[in-house]
Amino acid sequence: MRYVAIGDSFTEGVGDEMPDGHVRGWADLVAQGWAASGTRVEYANLAIRGRLIRPIVEEQLPAALALKPTHLSFNGGGNDMLRPKADANAIADQLQPVLEACDANGITLILLSGANPSARLPLGKVFQRRGDELCDLVEQRVAHRDDIVRAYNWPDTTLMDGRFWSEDRLHMNARGHHRVAARVLDSLGVDVPEGWWDLDFEAVEGKKGLAYYREFVGPWIHRRLTGRSSGDGRTAKFPTWTAIAG
Repeated sequence: MRYVAIGDSFTEGVGDEMPDGHVRGWADLVAQGWAASGTRVEYANLAIRGRLIRPIVEEQLPAALALKPTHLSFNGGGNDMLRPKADANAIADQLQPVLEACDANGITLILLSGANPSARLPLGKVFQRRGDELCDLVEQRVAHRDDIVRAYNWPDTTLMDGRFWSEDRLHMNARGHHRVAARVLDSLGVDVPEGWWDLDFEAVEGKKGLAYYREFVGPWIHRRLTGRSSGDGRTAKFPTWTAIAG
């Protein structure tokens, strides 16, 4: 299997930080779990935090196709949905080039919806409504496609629990990333390693009240006002094939 992942912070693995500072995340875990099942896996991850869905499709998709993968996972739109004038239809339309590229190249598409952070975010009801709409629109576009591997995380109410989220309330922690990886492996028909659906993981108590806004919300607003992104200057963590040991 030659598996490449494209997307934003969700796919890059933000929130699942390792002791040496690099991020792991569900896509890395899927590659590991897949290899542990006895399958020879080559893995690349082109996702970069902060990316909107159009740059994911226009920049990461061609690079992914150049690697000639057998499987490609795609998720995007989370950063778009945080924008004041988010257009769910326009976001969902970006799926079409991905579908066409996978069909033309004989690639199995693994389609994910992101985990739902709305329960603990400011303006959570707004993001809940937008996420529900986007998920419906995406499924409408692929309802006739039995060949697509679906790993939909947005409807998972267990995953909404704070135990699965990092301090910023926007990105999953290690427990959350393992649960998403478990869903992807299960959707692929691969045995899920024991404990991955609800990892034994001690979450860090997050900041509350004004302390939370100062550390996380304020910097996010500042980046929006200055036209900056958390992914500025970053490159893909695994831009070429990496062999994953079983």
